[in-house]
Amino acid sequence: MDLYNLSKYRSRIFYLPVKPASSPSSPPSRPPSPLPIDSEPLSSSSSFSSSSSDLSSNETVAAAIATGNLSKDEQLALEKHADDFYWTYQEEPHRTRRMRIMRAHPEVTKLCGIEPLTKYIISCVVALQFATAYYLRDSSLSSVKFWLLAYVIGATANQNVFLCIHELSHNLGFKKPLHNRLFAIFANLPIGIPYSASFRPYHLIHHKHLGDADLDADLPTKLEAVVLSNLAGKAFFATFQILFYALRPMFVMTLPFSSIHLLNIVVQLLADFVLVRSFGWMPLLYFIMSDFLAGSWHPLAGHFIAEHYILNPKEISSGMTPPDTYSYYGILNLFTYNVGLHNEHHDFPYIPWTRLPLLTQIAHEFYEPLPFHESWSRVIWDFVFDKDVSLWCRVKRGSTSSFSKGKIVSRPLVELNKAKIIHDDDVGDDGDTTIALKKE
Repeated sequence: MDLYNLSKYRSRIFYLPVKPASSPSSPPSRPPSPLPIDSEPLSSSSSFSSSSSDLSSNETVAAAIATGNLSKDEQLALEKHADDFYWTYQEEPHRTRRMRIMRAHPEVTKLCGIEPLTKYIISCVVALQFATAYYLRDSSLSSVKFWLLAYVIGATANQNVFLCIHELSHNLGFKKPLHNRLFAIFANLPIGIPYSASFRPYHLIHHKHLGDADLDADLPTKLEAVVLSNLAGKAFFATFQILFYALRPMFVMTLPFSSIHLLNIVVQLLADFVLVRSFGWMPLLYFIMSDFLAGSWHPLAGHFIAEHYILNPKEISSGMTPPDTYSYYGILNLFTYNVGLHNEHHDFPYIPWTRLPLLTQIAHEFYEPLPFHESWSRVIWDFVFDKDVSLWCRVKRGSTSSFSKGKIVSRPLVELNKAKIIHDDDVGDDGDTTIALKKE
């Protein structure tokens, strides 16, 4: 294929993703678990499978790893036995796949850049939310109309707002990083709570350090997993997951407070004050309830769980590294800026949402073998009611941590501080590629 000849695909660039040709043989939200590109299962003769381990204590595990007697996959099996998360020392798969795709299809680099359409869509969504809030100004919290509109319109619209801010955090709305920061503050208005400025640095760290036990605030903490890995706990998590995603980062790490944070707070509080002063408290309550419902038992909220949770733990063999990330190719991507194409997004965080389906088409041989979900609603259902699925079902990395007495020991504070550095023109890449939005 000619390096920059994308004309054969242009008729396929639409705002719905194209579903991979092959589909998993197992139920849609319980995908198969093939190995990532560079991983291999433990051999059947290994003495370190979870069913026949010769190591009976954390001290023995630590000694075996310290003396180098274990392979990486054997370390994975042992740590999964010692801790209920899926611990691995393997590199996250997205960097490897990105480099391979770029070698096989160098034309994908032309997909990088901004998407001007985003600002027009979110402006309409913000206007819709304010119009609905105004319409409900004389309603009450006991009104069926209030809750129906908050669920159908408000939650859908605010999930769209959340994910627009997600796009802007990767500098995919405007050429200048500052313009993305400022427009995200505007998009934040119907959320009712200042959010956009704090979301960006945590999210970019999530991209750069996917699964990192110290740095990835998207991972559930051990306390969450211990307390909530039962039916009642999972139902509670699914109901209030928006609160977990909003509050957890502050307990994982504290990032510097910037002028953008201050501006986000001032603008939001001023907008809330004007709204309440002009039309009473109900419009603001409508915004807050829209936030809550958008991250609760709502079909679009399924993406929070679907992106990185393992929903088929019984199919994960001992010593096998399960996939970190899962995609979804259904129609709900229309409302969420194609966030369902999550493998594609993590592989190329500098490709905007309108061009992710094209990436799937061009690099189809890389994405067709990967497991994917067919229903976000089914994901929520399985997460809550499948007894084998819990908050422990996440891949965690300790590749740069030390292992002592069977437990992961946090790296030095200076390394943590280095990991927190997020440049204003950062789009979430790990620095291995030279593609940058500023080239557009």
